[in-house]
Amino acid sequence: MSARLRPMRLGDLEAVLQLEEELFAPDTWTAAMYRDELSRTDTRHYLVAEDGDRVVGYAGLIAYDDEAHVATIGVAGDRQGEGIGAQLLDALLAEADRRSPVVLLEVRADNEVAQGLYRRRGFTEVGRRRGYYQPSGADAVVMKREKL
Repeated sequence: MSARLRPMRLGDLEAVLQLEEELFAPDTWTAAMYRDELSRTDTRHYLVAEDGDRVVGYAGLIAYDDEAHVATIGVAGDRQGEGIGAQLLDALLAEADRRSPVVLLEVRADNEVAQGLYRRRGFTEVGRRRGYYQPSGADAVVMKREKL
């Protein structure tokens, strides 16, 4: 089952922050961080995935002329495995391809499921960042995809 994607709005922050806490604690983004991201409409592209009136996922892209970065992707735990993460990633990559020749991202080194999704979309590992995620200190795998 897929969800309907639309641009993230400030009114979505409560639901997005609840998902952040469920998925990424203790390394969560704050409301202030999301407000700042949403205010930068020239270089940012944030989406939510909705099923009815429920936000079941979200994703964000930072895009410049020379490179883009997948900033975040999250899908509610009870909706993982339904293709919503792939749907969000594909939408981000379509936007990235309009803006930039290269897409980079960091993913937790222990998140094999997400790494598999990224590999299936053409990403390859190009490095590691020790202690990248704070405050947990978890390592990140840096991945790169060049425009197809």
